This record gives sequence, structure tokens and C-alpha cells, in this order.
Amino acid sequence: MGYRRFFRPVLPNYTLPHPGVRQIRYIIFLKDILILALSAFGGPQAHLAMMIKHLVLKRAYLTEAELIELNALCSVLPGPSSTQTITAIGYKVGGPNLAYLSLIVWALPAIIIMTLAGISVSYLHENGISLAFTRFIQPMAVGFMVYGGYRIGRKVINTEVSVGIMVAAALISFFLQTPWMAPLVLFGGGGVTAFRFQKLERKEKKDPFRVNWANFVLFIFVGLTAAVIGGITRWLPIRLFENFYRNGSLIYGGGQALVPLLFTEFVRFEKKQYLSAEEFLSGLAIAQVVPGPNFSFTSFIGVLAMRDYGLGGEVLGSFMAAAGIFLPGTFLIFFVYHFWNQLKQYRIVRASLEGINAASTGLIASAVVLLLRQLDHSLLNLGIVGVTFCVLTFTRVPQVLIILAGLLLGILL
Repeated sequence: MGYRRFFRPVLPNYTLPHPGVRQIRYIIFLKDILILALSAFGGPQAHLAMMIKHLVLKRAYLTEAELIELNALCSVLPGPSSTQTITAIGYKVGGPNLAYLSLIVWALPAIIIMTLAGISVSYLHENGISLAFTRFIQPMAVGFMVYGGYRIGRKVINTEVSVGIMVAAALISFFLQTPWMAPLVLFGGGGVTAFRFQKLERKEKKDPFRVNWANFVLFIFVGLTAAVIGGITRWLPIRLFENFYRNGSLIYGGGQALVPLLFTEFVRFEKKQYLSAEEFLSGLAIAQVVPGPNFSFTSFIGVLAMRDYGLGGEVLGSFMAAAGIFLPGTFLIFFVYHFWNQLKQYRIVRASLEGINAASTGLIASAVVLLLRQLDHSLLNLGIVGVTFCVLTFTRVPQVLIILAGLLLGILL
């Protein structure tokens, strides 16, 4: 019975590297995911390289072509692309139950680290201890943002239209500071380029288009239910869940693109202001050196949003933030996974991605300016931003060493 519980034969649709049918033990698969969660630094691009190394070359759970295909699918969906890719692999290997377990194992270590970081900052604030020792890592966090925007922009900004969308998105998001601004900008950018679909190569539609709407209905139902209950009860944990669920449902471009939405909604928005710009930048810097999904930064915000409710409230805030940000992407990958091959045949879908990515880059540019305004406009801070960007661009110094050096300087000086 024990053998049958943990083992299940899987018949992949590709040639196995060894004769016979390979038995995949779920607990070993989850251990591999945990290794990734504890060692995958550097964002989605680095995460993909680690997945190829551990899940393709070492374990052969799927082929490299299949992994790249899944990653491409997740990149065109809103939400955390690395997390969705891990979830999709779990779904491919063992169905929905293993997919959910893969999500938990992948995200939990980073969530725990960011929760502890938030509790530590809350403790320092409560006891009147200054965060001055973080003064160097705050401009470093802006440098990380500049680097992230630069990396994304190099890949997606390659036409005059995409440049125009990027500039327009940056200006609109800078002057209109409302929580709903960014989603509208993203959809608007996608709508602009969607009309240019005729320039793309037509693909033959080989398979009939069939959709199972169950997971999409669940995706909508959870969001609407949270919004209604939060609006009626005004209970902060439910409102936090709804806020993060909405952001997780609409954001493209990974963790860097999420930052402007979070900053606008939780720092600048007058009705909330759950944490200060100083705290936000400190948490953002810490998140850069935490392995696993960048979206774990939301747990830090959830803790500080609930700091008035004691330690139990802080932990609850972290849980609601993490659940809110990760669940919509999970529902969407379950929904789209089955008909992706049919969906990508449509040129209008592929064309809209150019505008969405360009708008996402514009949001990052706007966030950089907004975050710079929160810093002391000294030559030192501007120099730290520039040096951080250059080190990330032209060297291979690990991000964790950059942040540790900033913390050490802050403590010594």
C-alpha cells in the first residue's frame, strides 16, 4: 500500500532516456522543488535555468522543449511566471493535487523569510529603533528596479509603437496614482497592439477550440466573493486578500512589474498607507536576495499592514497576502493549460502581448521615478543606484552579496 500511495506510473509523450516505464515518486519530485525553492535566486530568467538543470537534465520529468513551452505559456498570463511554471510542471507530472503541493513547497520558504523580515521591521518600529542601518540598501533596491526594467525593456521594446506605449504608460501611471490605474494601462497597451495582428504570420488552426470553464469560474468567483465580503465587513484581512488577489490577477512582467502597483496601493494611496516608503524600500531590497518567487514580497507588506493586531495578526496578514497574490495565477494556469495550443493559434492574442509587455515596462519606469522621489536626493544615493545597476549589468556578483555589503556599510557607518 505504501508503494502505491507514493508512486504512480507516468507515461510521458516523449522518449525516455532509459528503457521501460519510469516510476516517478511524488515525494522525490517535491524534494526537487524544495531544492529549487532554497537555491533559485535572481528572478524568472535564472529560475528557468535552474529548472532546466534540475527538472530536465537531472530528473527528466519533462523535455527542455516542453519546459520552454510551459514557461512561454506562463509568461503570457498575469501572475508570477516562475510559480505558474512550477505549478504547471506539477500538473503535468501528477495532476492538480501535485500541482497545488508544488506551489506550496516552492513558495513557502520565501514567504516564511519575508514574514520574519516584516515581523522584525515591525518590532523595530514598535520599539522606536531606527531603520537607518538600511539606508544604503534602499537606493540599492531602486538600482535593482532599474536593472529589472532594463532587462525587460531590451526584450520587449523593439518597435516605435512599443516605445510609445511604454512612454504613455509611464506618464499615466506617474500622474494618476490610483489602484486601478495600472490594470487599465496594461489592458489599454494590449488593446493597441491587438489591432496590429494582421502583421503576424497566420497559423493553421489544426485542433478544435474547446474550453473547460470550471477554473475560470472559480477564478472570478473567489475575486468577487472577497470583494463583496470585504466591502460589507470591512475586515482588514479579507480586504488585504482582495487587494492582492486583484493585483495578482492583472499584473504582467514578474515581480519587478508588481512593485509599482504595490507602492501605489499600499504606500501612496491616502486611504491605506499601511507602511512607509522607507519600510517598503527596505523590504524590497531584502526580497531581492531571497530565493524562490519574487512575489513573496507581498508577505512582508501583509505583515506590516496588520502590525496593529499583534503577532497573530501579522502572521495572518502574511498568509492572506500570499494566498491573494498566488491563487489567481494558479487558477489561470489550470484554466488555460488545456487549450493553450489552440489559443496561441490566434494572431490577435499574440499581437496583444507586445502592448502588454511595453506597458509593463512603462510601469516599472514610473515606479523607479516614484521610488527615487522617496529617497534623499543626494549624490550618494544617486551614486548607489548607478553603481548597483552597473554591478548587476556588467559583473556576475551575486545579488545577496550586494545587499549584505549595503547592510554592513549601514551598520558600520
